[in-house]
Amino acid sequence: MREGIGKLKSLGAGSPVPVDYSPRVLESFPNVHPNRDYWVTFTCPEFTTLCPKTGQPDFATITIRYIPAERLVESKSLKLYLFGFRNHGDFHEDVVNIIYNDLTALLKPKYMEVVGKFAARGGISIDPFVNGGTGAKYRRLAEARFAAWNGVR
Repeated sequence: MREGIGKLKSLGAGSPVPVDYSPRVLESFPNVHPNRDYWVTFTCPEFTTLCPKTGQPDFATITIRYIPAERLVESKSLKLYLFGFRNHGDFHEDVVNIIYNDLTALLKPKYMEVVGKFAARGGISIDPFVNGGTGAKYRRLAEARFAAWNGVR
């Protein structure tokens, strides 16, 4: 068995869908290629959360991209984590920043970005973008990606 994956709880097991948001469901495992830069991209086209004022559902596509350092996120735990937002009320901008903060704390990646493409409500869509990098090389990447980002995916 590959080293470091024996502790994973969600993968290969029946897992209840979380009732509310919790970063405790997130799991990670060792990156066997930490000296190589490569992108990992997750796209969740059926993301839902609740408006904190009205309780009405908001629908989005959430895209998470990162360049891993020592750890990778386990995808089933990420799915369960994202499902937890279905009963959680936060504004679009907050949701994207919460996801970024939780994954950054878990993984400590070289670079990470989270994009939310929310469905229009009242004729306006909100598409928040957050990113960041560690070390000079990845901070420059973050600055360049942030400067170039204008809602194009």
